[in-house]
Amino acid sequence: MSGVVLPRTSTAYQEEPSAQAVAAPQGYWRAALPRYGVSVLLEKRAVAVNIGLSAALMAACVLYLSLGSVTLSPNAVVASLLGQGDRMTAFMVQQLRLPRLIAACFTGAAFALAGVLMQTLARNRLATPGIIGIDNGATAFAVASIVGLGVGIAPPAMALAGATTAAVLTFGLAAGSGTQGYRFIVAGIGVGAVFGAVTQLMLARVAIDTANAAYPWTVGSLNARPASAVQLLGIGLALGLVAALALARSLTLLRFKDAIASGLGTAVKARRLQVLLLSVVLTALAVAVAGPVGLVALIGPEIARSLSSARHVPILAATLAGALVMVLADLAGRTLFAPIEIPVGIVTAVVGGPWLLWILMRPQRSRP
Repeated sequence: MSGVVLPRTSTAYQEEPSAQAVAAPQGYWRAALPRYGVSVLLEKRAVAVNIGLSAALMAACVLYLSLGSVTLSPNAVVASLLGQGDRMTAFMVQQLRLPRLIAACFTGAAFALAGVLMQTLARNRLATPGIIGIDNGATAFAVASIVGLGVGIAPPAMALAGATTAAVLTFGLAAGSGTQGYRFIVAGIGVGAVFGAVTQLMLARVAIDTANAAYPWTVGSLNARPASAVQLLGIGLALGLVAALALARSLTLLRFKDAIASGLGTAVKARRLQVLLLSVVLTALAVAVAGPVGLVALIGPEIARSLSSARHVPILAATLAGALVMVLADLAGRTLFAPIEIPVGIVTAVVGGPWLLWILMRPQRSRP
C-alpha cells in the first residue's frame, strides 16, 4: 500500500546497495575503502593531466642536468643521482646543477600556485601576483635589505613584508571593490609601478658593486641562490600545496558569485582571506629565492587550464606546469647563448609577453 511506511528490518538493510556498488559519475574513478567508510572521486582527465605533467617535468629535469658547459648523457645523470659513476660527473650533477634545478622547481611551482589562487580569488585570469604588484613589493623590500639601507633583516623576511605591504595597498586603493573587476587590477599595476621605481632609485644611489649584487633580484635569476632560502621555500611550498588542496572545494565555489558560494556552505570572507594570505606568502618566498619572475604565475595556470576540465580549479596541474616552465626557461637561459647566461626572468618575460597579449585578444571560450 502506498503511504504506508514499513519498519526497516535487518533483511531490508542487507538488500540495500553497499558502498562498493555505488557507481562513479561519468568521467570519474571511485576509490573506496569500505572498512573505514571512506570513498574518493578521482576525475579521469585530472589524473591523466597530472601524470602527463609529472612525466614532462621529470624529463625536463633530466635534460636540465644533462646540458651545460659539459654535456652529460641521461644515463650518466641518473647514475650520479643514485650515487654511482665517476666523481667529476657526480660533482657536476649533485653540487653544481642539482641545487639550481631544485630552486627552479620550487620557485616555478610556488609562483604558479600563487597565481592560480589569486586568479581564482579575483575571478580574473590577469590577476597574478606579478601583475597586481606583489612581486615588485617583495623585490623592493628584498633589495633594501641587500643594499644596506639600515636594514639588517634577511631577504626572505623582507620579501614577505614587502609582499604583504603591496597586497594591503592594492586592496586599499581598490576602495571597497574587493578583488573583482578591473579596478583591482589597475590599482595593483599602479602599486607595482611605484615599488619598481623605488627599487630602481635604491640601486641608483648605491655603489656599483652593491648594485651589481642586488641586480639579479630585480630581473629574476637562479644563479647561486642561498640554500637557506631554498629550504624555507621548499617547506613553505609543501605546506602551501597541502593548504590549497584542502581549500579546493571552496576555491571551486569561489568562482561563482558570493551569494551562490555562501548558499552552498562556504564562508566567503574567511576563505578569501585565507587564499589571499596563502598567495602572498608563496609569492614572497619565491621572490626571496629567484626575484620577480612573475609571468610564470600567468603561464603555469593557463597551461593547466587549457589541459584540464572546467569542473575544478587545477591546483596540482598549475603547480606542476609552473615548475616545468621555470625549469625549461632557466635551461634556455643557461644554454642558448652559452657562455653568456640570460637570467630566467628575462626568458620568461620574452615568452610571457606575447602570451599575455594572446590572453587579452583571445575570446573567452567555455570548456567541458
